[in-house]
Amino acid sequence: MNIHFQLSTANEKLGPMPVTTSSRDTCPRSCPFYNNGCYANAGRLRIHWKHVDEGKYTIAWRDFLAEIRKLPSNYLWRHNQAGDLAGNDSKINFRMLKELVGANKGRKGYTYTHKPLTADNKRAIKYANENGFTINLSGNNMKHADELKALNIGPVVAVMPRDFKGQCKTPAGNTVIQCMAMKDESMQCYRCGLCQRADRKAIIGFNAHGYAREKVNEMIQRI
Repeated sequence: MNIHFQLSTANEKLGPMPVTTSSRDTCPRSCPFYNNGCYANAGRLRIHWKHVDEGKYTIAWRDFLAEIRKLPSNYLWRHNQAGDLAGNDSKINFRMLKELVGANKGRKGYTYTHKPLTADNKRAIKYANENGFTINLSGNNMKHADELKALNIGPVVAVMPRDFKGQCKTPAGNTVIQCMAMKDESMQCYRCGLCQRADRKAIIGFNAHGYAREKVNEMIQRI
């Protein structure tokens, strides 16, 4: 596993905030978007991700944790604009996650995961969400988001159709609200921060986007 840390990203959607990128080996191959429509597989992010994979851009884990500890109190930062939680493929490395949770104490780190929800992974995710580091469970569509929501181990996001706007209800009656940065192009993640709210009730919906948005739009209807 390689990891890269930027104190201020040039990612236009995120805005000027600290961000990390983890190598592709952290991504679970069970993810339906693995090499199959993932937004990170295009443009400048794809090139950057490739360099992280190759070790051209990387930082030692202990040095990364030290950088997080340097961030001011209550500072918002995004873990993994590409890649997933520490641990190869499907498994979360709980020891490393605990170290990250400790480094983040007093700060507002958040991320998303597509790791399969085994008993061990659920325990790790719940621990992080209860101790200040927010891990959003990534739903492949509204039905999947309902299943994740029912686990009650963390906040949930969902991939939504391209034409989704505003808000709606899932089949189970959960509220889905559109990502503010997708609803309003002038909004950036560092000014919103809703994804960092581990206690929120609503599911955040991300319209199918990226180079393969049409393919993803079709996939979420049938997976």
